[in-house]
Amino acid sequence: MSFSRYGELCTEVYDLTKKVGQSLGGDIEFYKGKLQNCKGRILEGMVGSGRVIIPLIESGLKVDGVDDSPEMLTACRNRLSERGLSADLYESNLQSLDLLHNYEAIIIPGGSFLLIDDREESIQALRKLYEHLEPGGSLIMDVFLPDGQFETGKVNTSIFPFPDGDTITMESKLIEADFFQQRKVTHLKYEKWRNGSLIATELQRFALRWYGVQELALVLEKIGFSQIDICADFHEGKRPTGSNQKIVYLARK
Repeated sequence: MSFSRYGELCTEVYDLTKKVGQSLGGDIEFYKGKLQNCKGRILEGMVGSGRVIIPLIESGLKVDGVDDSPEMLTACRNRLSERGLSADLYESNLQSLDLLHNYEAIIIPGGSFLLIDDREESIQALRKLYEHLEPGGSLIMDVFLPDGQFETGKVNTSIFPFPDGDTITMESKLIEADFFQQRKVTHLKYEKWRNGSLIATELQRFALRWYGVQELALVLEKIGFSQIDICADFHEGKRPTGSNQKIVYLARK
């Protein structure tokens, strides 16, 4: 079985469901507020198709983006071009990041850091981000804890109608829930339909690795980050108190 990594159909669904500037619980407003005084370059890791980077650029910030999905980067370039904007976008995963610039700030919104499901690779990604920060630069990212749905083998189907009349269906099946390794793996099958006929199919392995709130802080500290602040739901000073909250980390090099 051959799996894609955020391929064409996944990107179409992503574009449909995550509009440019669509704030998820106040995340764009939070990141914009934390970055507004940046004078240097900013990097968005795992930039996707531009939901966050575009409003940041529109606010006057200099933001580069990196992602390991060429389909996502193409969508991001198209969305930038539609608005008369441009940005330096790089195709790379974070664990092998090797860019020309160092950055005043690096952000990873949307819980995307959890998509690096191998623990050693996720730690290597944090090391690379640390290397790419200027002295005194900041890493800002949000993560979450998994929901309580851990019934393996159960199939759920979502339907996404598009303005041009096409429809994409997405079947998701949880195949692994490993509490010891703090990881869950879901297989996704996308099918694109036009006038009642199936015209494309795509399979995706979707894995998440989660961290305990203090566990991730200790990992950041071991790498060398300092002044590590943690808040909940994009409210600075609000301490995390529940598993359904977004956990935001602000760490300085």
